Amino acid sequence: MDPNKFTDKFSRREFIQQAGLGAAALLAASELVSCSSDSPLAHIKGEIKGANHTLGHLLRNPDTLPPPTQIDETNVLIIGGGIAGLSARRWLHRNGVKDVLLLEMDNQPGGNSASGKNDLSAYPWGAHYLPIPDLRNRELIDFLTECKAITSFDTQGLPIYNDYFLCHDPEERLFINGYWQEGLVPELGVPEEDRQQITRFFDLMNAHRKARGKDGKDAFAIPLRESSQDETYRQLDQLSFDRYLSTNGFTSSYLRWYLSYACRDDYGSDLAQTSAWAGIHYFAARKGQAANADASAVLTWPEGNGFLVDQLRRQARAPIQNNRLVFAVKPEASTVLVSLYDPQKKQTLGIRAKKVILATPQFVNRQLLKNVAGYSPPNNFQYAPWVVANLTVNGLPQGKGMPLCWDNVLYGSSSVGYITANHQHLTQERQKVITFYQPLTDEAPNLARQRAYRTSYADWLSRIVAELEMAHPGVTPLISQADLWIWGHGMIAPTPGFLTDPGRQQLNKSIDNQVFFAHSDLSGISIFEEAFYQGIRAAEEILRN
Repeated sequence: MDPNKFTDKFSRREFIQQAGLGAAALLAASELVSCSSDSPLAHIKGEIKGANHTLGHLLRNPDTLPPPTQIDETNVLIIGGGIAGLSARRWLHRNGVKDVLLLEMDNQPGGNSASGKNDLSAYPWGAHYLPIPDLRNRELIDFLTECKAITSFDTQGLPIYNDYFLCHDPEERLFINGYWQEGLVPELGVPEEDRQQITRFFDLMNAHRKARGKDGKDAFAIPLRESSQDETYRQLDQLSFDRYLSTNGFTSSYLRWYLSYACRDDYGSDLAQTSAWAGIHYFAARKGQAANADASAVLTWPEGNGFLVDQLRRQARAPIQNNRLVFAVKPEASTVLVSLYDPQKKQTLGIRAKKVILATPQFVNRQLLKNVAGYSPPNNFQYAPWVVANLTVNGLPQGKGMPLCWDNVLYGSSSVGYITANHQHLTQERQKVITFYQPLTDEAPNLARQRAYRTSYADWLSRIVAELEMAHPGVTPLISQADLWIWGHGMIAPTPGFLTDPGRQQLNKSIDNQVFFAHSDLSGISIFEEAFYQGIRAAEEILRN
């Protein structure tokens, strides 16, 4: 894409968060709430939803659980049913590994690619699209072909994507200065000096996109393992993105707002909390090609990446057991003893496996392996909390400018806007399901997480509706349903120094060739491609052992 034409070429989002989170252990309580009868929100029905927090809380105090009543056996046990765990399960199946079992703490697999559905539409609870991938990512290209997201290839080998899965127009808009403009890079009312900085920034990102290190690898690539190890680029991880921008004279408030939006959207972190390498990676690593779509095209579905979850699940036969809390993993002489709790039967079980894949984040692994030698993760894993809301609306007051798009963002907001979940429907209903995303970046993650848990449904609802009223005056009486999901540990944050930290990279190694790790936090960036890759990597290690 030509960065000199950012006003139209950057009107399509090129980059997005996708990742798998196998077992979110500490999430807010479900809360059926109605606002007081005199509130303007009293007519709105809804609740706080979330992963199986009640079961997850038991992970803190496993000594309160009863002793095991039976011990079963399996060849390979996968703990965590997010994207990484499902990807490992699929890869083992493709390579003929038998007797595999996957355990998931929640009542459905998917992690932060979970989805829901009402009478109007399916909708995402987290990750909701996938940029078309680099042709060199053959494993992902093959998966998308099996999913029929790629229907065929042209004579030059370029994939032809399913038109129903490519995001339909109009794709994205920004509410700024009282108007909706096309695209997310600020344009309306932006002074010429700021426009010049924006153009200069995208020129620089385009140069990084084409750059290669001394080792011949792309400076920025997906999966991250394919990126150059050239110190010229790796040293950027030691800087914050904020400092990088200041050093290079990028002072425009419009540009900085947009870049902060990008970091909050993909990483759940602001400019000062994001490594400069990660900030540049957002713009320089996407290199997808297609016969029937431009490089910035994305794949999306009403249920978001719930579609990909379902495809991963279908492409393997190994059983999946939901509502299983694993609370201890203990390597023995030739097997691994895993202890878990079944809340339906109220009993503790044991499973002996020859190999175990922990497709769970490190804040969970610390509990599972707290007495195991050889596991010592560094303390710099930071997980960004989020609030996601799905609202059913009987039409949206449109305001001035662009009509309703798939992606709708408000300039200056701390949220990252909302998507229209039923945007991909072939027939456009007046009623809409919109999915609203709020990263909690105003304070340290631990404080933000605690505050999110303490905030009531009524308070969250009033904040979200107030923001929607800014862009859609009069929308409140049109909202009939609003359900919320609190992601306490929504995604790993690539803080300065994290991506090049040797301690994080060491976690890719197994424990005694018995316990293997697979999660997007091992990559340091929480996107679908990284979780998908981490699952394959762990499965390949088992195949080699």
